[in-house]
Amino acid sequence: MTASLLLAQSTPVAGPMFALAVGVVFVVLSIAKWKIHPFFALMGAAVAVGLVTALGGWSEMAPIKAISQATAALGKSAGGIAVIIAMAAVIGECLTVSGGAERVVNGLLHLWGEKRVGIALLVAGLVLAIPVFFDTVFLLLLPLARVLAVRTGKDYMFYVLALCAGGVIAHSTVPPTPGPLLVAEELGLSLAVTIGVGLACAVVPAVGALMVARWVGVRVKVPLPSLGKDAGPADAGPLPSLAGSLAPVLLPLIMIGGASIWGLMSEGDVPTWVSFAGDKHVALGAGMIAGLILALVSPRGSGHSLHSLLGRPLELAGPIILITAAGGAFGAMLREAGIGGAITAMAEGKQLNYVLLGWLLAAVVRVSQGSATVAMITATGMLTAAAGETGWGVNPVFVFLAIGYGSIVLSWANDSGFWLVSRMCGWDERTTLKSWTVVLSAVSLLGLAEVLVLSAIF
Repeated sequence: MTASLLLAQSTPVAGPMFALAVGVVFVVLSIAKWKIHPFFALMGAAVAVGLVTALGGWSEMAPIKAISQATAALGKSAGGIAVIIAMAAVIGECLTVSGGAERVVNGLLHLWGEKRVGIALLVAGLVLAIPVFFDTVFLLLLPLARVLAVRTGKDYMFYVLALCAGGVIAHSTVPPTPGPLLVAEELGLSLAVTIGVGLACAVVPAVGALMVARWVGVRVKVPLPSLGKDAGPADAGPLPSLAGSLAPVLLPLIMIGGASIWGLMSEGDVPTWVSFAGDKHVALGAGMIAGLILALVSPRGSGHSLHSLLGRPLELAGPIILITAAGGAFGAMLREAGIGGAITAMAEGKQLNYVLLGWLLAAVVRVSQGSATVAMITATGMLTAAAGETGWGVNPVFVFLAIGYGSIVLSWANDSGFWLVSRMCGWDERTTLKSWTVVLSAVSLLGLAEVLVLSAIF
């Protein structure tokens, strides 16, 4: 008797769990060991799960359908996220080339003062990482951290870790960053709710991150940076106004949040124009138009054409869209494998804590292959398949947060962010592990603790 037949004739748990193991091992080995691009790794895992499911006999799906269903799931997932990610990338490009991002940072520094530079850098990282990818935010703010460290003669490590903490929190818990956006879509959560909750719940991990960053900065000594000709922000013309710089970020939040508040206050009786304005695609489109206007009329962005402002960010967003959508396909094939029923059978008579499980799954995938985005979408696929028949037992927004915070724990040599910080700051691997890794892990654990407490109360 073949192994697949044994699995099919055993409990309803063995087959789906075997398919899950095949998929996860395939993803981890493909990315971490074989260095395959995450898109092909996730799509390969989706097809592998489909083939194992079909050949194992615990699904009515024919083997040939493993490919067609995986590609159909890819298209469905991309339909929910592609336009959002593309527009967010354009907003980020416009803020960068216009000097708007630098203007926001300067405004925060003026607001908080040099004695609270760490807070200003953290808030800047948090705000800018909502529409802008983390690596861009880091490269944008690092010169400011260098200048401030040289000016004060201290705290270089603290400043760098503060800006990293803010950027990473937004990267993992605040849409429309690709990972959180996919998690929100899969859990059926609105953009307004996840943005609001992500920002509100960022306070505790952010405060904790500042404390840990200060503690690390005292104990891990690094030399002050040298300021070369490219170390500080370029003097390429006057910066735009603060209001204009904030508009591309705040306008979508106001439109989406305003429509949601209107719906709550009117008990669902929302005018058509309000629903239209509050649609996430319309709101992000308005933010993108505001960003394009800012870039085209600002002195620093005057040398850029509309074509370049729209085209260049899509070169960066394209792979992210494909990877995120492939994660959605992987999750869909896990659901087809019956992983939900398997976990239901395993949990019979027990009560699963999906908040803790979501954090743990994301953490395991994160440590195994390095990418926070892949960790989020892989963990989400497994969890949504598992909870499909039983429900979450808690508000799914807490599961959303737990997955996000789990995806940033224990960053090490398989994480591109680890090497970005290490090389750009001139730190060796040991120093980066004792600083960047410690702060990110602290954020992850504090976020988990906060979410567990909130889920128990609400």
